[in-house]
Amino acid sequence: MIDQKDLLFKIPFLKNLRRAVGLFIVLLVIFILFSITLTVVPAGHVGVMDFFGRAFDRELQPGLQFKIPFARVVAMSTQTNDYTMTSRTGEGQIKADDSINVLTKEGLTVNLDITALYHIIDTEASEIYKKIGKEYESKILRPTIRSSIRGVVAQFDANALYSEKREEAGQKILENIKAQLNQRGFAVEDVLIRNVVLPQKLADAIEEKLRAEQEAQRFDFILAKEQKEAERKRIEAQGQRDAQKIINESLTERYLQYQYIQGLKERAGTIYVPVSPENGLPMFKGL
Repeated sequence: MIDQKDLLFKIPFLKNLRRAVGLFIVLLVIFILFSITLTVVPAGHVGVMDFFGRAFDRELQPGLQFKIPFARVVAMSTQTNDYTMTSRTGEGQIKADDSINVLTKEGLTVNLDITALYHIIDTEASEIYKKIGKEYESKILRPTIRSSIRGVVAQFDANALYSEKREEAGQKILENIKAQLNQRGFAVEDVLIRNVVLPQKLADAIEEKLRAEQEAQRFDFILAKEQKEAERKRIEAQGQRDAQKIINESLTERYLQYQYIQGLKERAGTIYVPVSPENGLPMFKGL
């Protein structure tokens, strides 16, 4: 037989338990709904919403964003990235020798180390994700950069590419790559030619030529300096000759006497007594 006191105690407890369970379920549902409809897109990225294989055209901007429940949000970086192809192990995306072998205008093979700076255009992120995926560097950037470089370098001689035309070649490469990648959703900021490696014999010949040019420039500098020194000495001698001529023309007897008297001023205790030019006897005032 059930005790009435126990029954009276159990009924309110069961009601409270039922309410607590109901509240927990409601809170759980709310949490699940918010967790599947809210997402955080990191700074410097845009989000591409992938709903069971279907990518939406509208990109989600950085911050807290709503999404379709159960959709996956793929973060695509819009920050400046670099793609490097170099012979130096461990520096580029490919850790082995990844320098670009290209043929110059005269058919010589040179190796280039290149770094391209780029970023994804934020409004094109969904299109890139749909058509290329996240492996866009290996699928699009790498082959486009290498192809563009080969096309541009073929317009230059190896000697020019190594010296005075290096900057011009870099600018043409940049313009070429920009034109091709911009239509694929990428903004190319700069292309840096980090190193140009020529065949050893050609490199030695160019170095020898540069040394000869520097030596010729040094000789021209020394010659110009000596010519200026000779001109300076000639002008100095001309000035001394002209000064001597003027002095000789102005050296009269009275002038020399005046200079002598002026010199006596500097001697303490000296008294000047004029003498007669006729007999050399002292001349006194009033006599």
